[in-house]
Amino acid sequence: MFIAQLNHVAIHVADVERSVAFYRDVLGLAPIPRPAFSFPGAWFRLGIDQELHIIGERQQAVVSHNRGNHYALLVDDLDAWERHLIERRAVYVPRRLRPDGAEQIFVIDPDGHYVELCTPPRPASE
Repeated sequence: MFIAQLNHVAIHVADVERSVAFYRDVLGLAPIPRPAFSFPGAWFRLGIDQELHIIGERQQAVVSHNRGNHYALLVDDLDAWERHLIERRAVYVPRRLRPDGAEQIFVIDPDGHYVELCTPPRPASE
């Protein structure tokens, strides 16, 4: 018995269309088909076979922070991502260097969810 991998992340949002625009246009995620649930939402592909599920009708406050509730996406070129975020006028926390050498930027979505964009840690030999 084991856990194979993370399947999806689900976040609760107030305005599905606003969130779809953010995740599609700012983070560049590809929408994927979603079952016909009785509540509004949208699904996106994360990487090869993981997903982000947006669930609408949020009425409670979001509790998210770079040192608290967030999720991280491994990216290929943090310099390019930072330029892209500036061009898109996205709200984000400037780049930080973790003690293990990984770099990270925290983007804040329209509901206040923090999304970490990060690089892998640097090998110990660097």
